[in-house]
Order: sequence, then C-alpha cells, then structure tokens
Amino acid sequence: MPVDFHLSPEERAIRTAAAAFASGPLMQSKEAYMKLQHHHERFQATRPVYRAAVAAGLIKGQIPPHLGGTGGSLLEAAIMVEEMYAVEPSAALTIFGTGLGLTPMNLTGKPEHERYLAPFLSGEGEPLASLVFSEPGGVANWLEKGAPGLATTAELQGNRWVLNGDKIWATNCAGWDFQGADLQCVVCRSINPPSSPSEDPTASIMILLVTSADIQANDPDAFRVVRHISTAGHTSCSGPHVRYTNLSVPAENVLCPPGTGAAIVSASFDCSAVLVGAMSVGIMRAAFDAALAFAKGDNRRGAVDLLSRQAFADLLSGIKMQTEACRALTWKAANCLEKGPGDYDARRELALSAKIFCSDACTKVVMEAINAVGISAYDTDKPFASLLNTAMVLPIFDGGNVGIRRRHMQELMAKPTYDAWASTYGPTSSASS
Repeated sequence: MPVDFHLSPEERAIRTAAAAFASGPLMQSKEAYMKLQHHHERFQATRPVYRAAVAAGLIKGQIPPHLGGTGGSLLEAAIMVEEMYAVEPSAALTIFGTGLGLTPMNLTGKPEHERYLAPFLSGEGEPLASLVFSEPGGVANWLEKGAPGLATTAELQGNRWVLNGDKIWATNCAGWDFQGADLQCVVCRSINPPSSPSEDPTASIMILLVTSADIQANDPDAFRVVRHISTAGHTSCSGPHVRYTNLSVPAENVLCPPGTGAAIVSASFDCSAVLVGAMSVGIMRAAFDAALAFAKGDNRRGAVDLLSRQAFADLLSGIKMQTEACRALTWKAANCLEKGPGDYDARRELALSAKIFCSDACTKVVMEAINAVGISAYDTDKPFASLLNTAMVLPIFDGGNVGIRRRHMQELMAKPTYDAWASTYGPTSSASS
C-alpha cells in the first residue's frame, strides 16, 4: 500500500491558486473591512472579494462535476482551506460557508433541484448559500428521544410548506441585504402529523429549500433578522439570529422529506469536520510562521537571536510538530472519508477525529506561540491576538467538540460492530462477521 504525501499536479495547482487569492484579494478585503466598526457592515464590505471568488471559480469549485460544478476531492478542498485560513480566515469563511450551504444539495444530487444551483454555477454575481441548522438554546440533543427536538417547524398546508421558528449562527443565512440568502437549506421538524414523544425524532426531520425569491413572495415579516451577532473572531462574517414567521414555500422546495433529513445533515457536517481540521492547520501554520519570524528578528537585548535560545526553540519545535501532525490527520481523514478503507462509521470517525484533535490543538498552539513571543504578542499590530480569537471558535462551532463531536465518537465506539482500526487497515474479520 503506497503512502505518498507528494501533491499531485492538480493539488499543487490548487494550492498555488488558493495562496495567490489569499495573499491578494482576501488580504486586501481585510484592509477594507477593518475600517468599519460593526460586524454586519464588515460582512457587506467583503462583497467585492466574494464576487472575485465567484469569478475565480471558488464557488463553482465546491459543486461536484456531476451537478455541473468543477469540484474535486475533499483533500483538494482541505488544501485550499488551509492556504486561505493561513492568511485571512474571516472572509474565507463566507466563501466556505456557501460550500457548506450547498453540501446537502451535493449529497442528494436530485435532478429536480438542479435549478437551485444555477446561480452558483454561473461564475457571476455574489450568490450566497447557507445550511441553516443551529437554534437559540443549542442543538446538541436535537435527536434525543422524548425531548422537544428542533423548535423550527414546517407544516404542509395544501401544496405549500409553512415554516416557523428561530435559527442562529448559520453563516450567510441572511444574505448581503439581510433579506435572506440566495439559497437556504433549512433543517426543520415536520408537524404533519404531530409527532409523539415515543417516536424516533429522525422520522420528522426534513430539509426545506428557501430562496431569496421565496422570501420576496411572502409578507415582509415572514423572514427577518432578530439580531446581528458580534464575535471575537471572524469579524467580517454574518451568522445572525433570524426568524421565520409563516414563511410559505412551494411543496417542490422539499430537498429531504421527513425521515431523510437527519442523515443528510449528519453527512454534511462529517464533510465540514475535515475542513475544520484544515482551518485549524492554517491558523497553526500562521502562528508558527509569525513566531519564527519574531524569533529570528529579535534578541530581547541578548547577544543572540531568540531562536538560539533553547526555551524558545523547544516551544517552536512543538508548534511545528503539532501542525504537521494535524495536517497529516486532516489529509488522511479527507482521503478516507471518500475512499476508505472501512465502512462509513469507520471513515466518519476519522473525520470527527480531525475536527476534534486539530481544533483543540489549534488553541493550544496559538497560546504556545504567544507564550514564546511574550508581551509583544499582545500588540494588535502582531497577528497573535487575532489568531487566538479565530482559533477559540474552532472547537465550539460546526458541532461543538464536547457537546456533539465527542458524543458522536462515543456513539460509534459503543456500537457492537465498532472496528477500531478499520479506517487504516480495513475491516477486521471479527468485526465484519
């Protein structure tokens, strides 16, 4: 079995293009949006760089070829994410947030829904997509039997679904004008018929497609932003608290009928788990590069530069090793999720591992870089405070590590069919029998 970490020509080209876009348009967008005070204004200020991303094929590249896109492997996506997160995470997240918003469409691949993808395949404009899942009060236990479950509901009335409820933290969901994204994949609970506490909660979970045109066809209050959220990091992103009030959409807008939505939500976040690993590696890489540059250019009034000091070199070597380990795990998880070995549970476990391990390591690594640099890291002219503000969300978004991701690993390990090393060596005979 060959294990080869040489990038293919296609992977090298993706890395080169992503790095060029990051150091050019992405970095320039930060210089522009940082002049504004409020986060929602900063988000709107990134519209030009998002338009450039669309023109450069970065949105079409998140749709697979069988649906008309130019997307490649998950490993190629991870390479791109790392390059952009190492330079400017905030504007990058808006781009990748659309990718997450399109993931349920990619996974279902239904021909009757291809028209919803048209704006994202055109290479023009600034179309935004969003996977609208989280709710005020959290969703860690959304599928627990006997619990209330999702508060956002959909009711079939004639030939239309009527949506009610609040959502929060869904990147891009409100769109550029805060009147709704071009496409929202809204995860909700069908109340046709009302479910009982004894029923399997997954039986009522569905995904509705809500377009900006659908919103415009409703009353003005059918969709509204309740509150824009200011965050410590990713300060140009938009994931506001939004409310649906009797928002009506055609029956044909059902992406996943009741009973099929939960599996697609889970699979979507399995894919994004790998990419959070890549985000973490990008941040860790940036922290290492900044600390290394500081060590080579500063002596703290000593006779030699800081890199010649054992304490600094030890911290820096630890950062480097953790970054390399996280990248290797992320790349393995990306390759394995699509190609195996192992059954889906085994492959999924690696995706979860990449998200948990890398995001947890990222916050520690940035703090180690800060401790190495010392008080100078507290200067906002240095990148360390911004890196820490970005890193701190990685363990708690996209499914928090404690409340969701580790619980998923726990569920996998508790299964009678659990095969611990199948994602490396393939199924064992005892597990497969």
